[in-house]
Amino acid sequence: MRRFLIRRLLSAIVIVWAVATIVFFSMRIIPADPAEVVLGEHASAESLAAFRRQAGLDQPLLAQYWDFISRAVVGDLGQSLVNNAEIAPQIWFVLPYTVVLAFASLGVGILIGIPIGVLAAVRRNSWIDLASRCFALLGFSFPAFYLGVALLLLFSIWLGWFPVMHSIRFGTWAEHLYKLVLPALSLGLIQAAYITRLTRSTMLEELRKDYVRTALAKGLTMRRVLFNHGLRNALVPIVTAIGLYAGSSLGGAILTETVFNRPGLGKLLVGAIAQRDYNLIQAGLIVFALVIVAVNLAIDLSYGFLDPRVKHD
Repeated sequence: MRRFLIRRLLSAIVIVWAVATIVFFSMRIIPADPAEVVLGEHASAESLAAFRRQAGLDQPLLAQYWDFISRAVVGDLGQSLVNNAEIAPQIWFVLPYTVVLAFASLGVGILIGIPIGVLAAVRRNSWIDLASRCFALLGFSFPAFYLGVALLLLFSIWLGWFPVMHSIRFGTWAEHLYKLVLPALSLGLIQAAYITRLTRSTMLEELRKDYVRTALAKGLTMRRVLFNHGLRNALVPIVTAIGLYAGSSLGGAILTETVFNRPGLGKLLVGAIAQRDYNLIQAGLIVFALVIVAVNLAIDLSYGFLDPRVKHD
């Protein structure tokens, strides 16, 4: 277990370093001068030169890269090109909002998708199975931002159950949860469609296996066979897919935060892209990579608890 954890941590470090390197050089090959973007095309040559010198943009590319990596290792993500403010405090302030939204939507997907998928597999070719497949198809067809707008129209404008625009930085926990419902549904229903389809196909495969027929022949109830044996064995591929989809949840949070006017890393990145704040963009993408790597590491470690046959050698 210890050796497995060390290997996974080392591979995670390499992945984050590779992402940081790719993002850094990608920002430098964009055909735009950050100094001209920030100061404007009518800025004087002296002002442009002073800005490049202050931001370190006049240094050789490898020197800029080394300065960036050496700072990032100790948690210093640099300064914004637009307002010269430290980037790390800005990201750590909005990151919890994005993480909460991503995991809340993932919880919605799991709570809806797994029960429907199991029921569809048990009632194969029934109206329940047909309805689950239609639900999965609709979920795959709807983009997250479109579903978010549809939910706003239905529940905020027509029914009036939720406010259209609101601030979530103040209030009690109940108010925070209340304001999280629509954004979590917007992302969670799409994930539920994917999890439903995967759970159905995985459970159908498990139900065809000999150990299920043997357990039923010995007198065990279908419910006990399903939840004590079939679903437990089917959870490994389901959890793997959920871990991979967690990255998509973080990516989908960018559009969802914009639609619902929520603070978060996604909305912060959208503003940075609009202002061409390259330092903030690369820092935000690296933090995204860190969160995704951490989630996948947790998923890998969970295999041994879900299935004792999985050994971390």
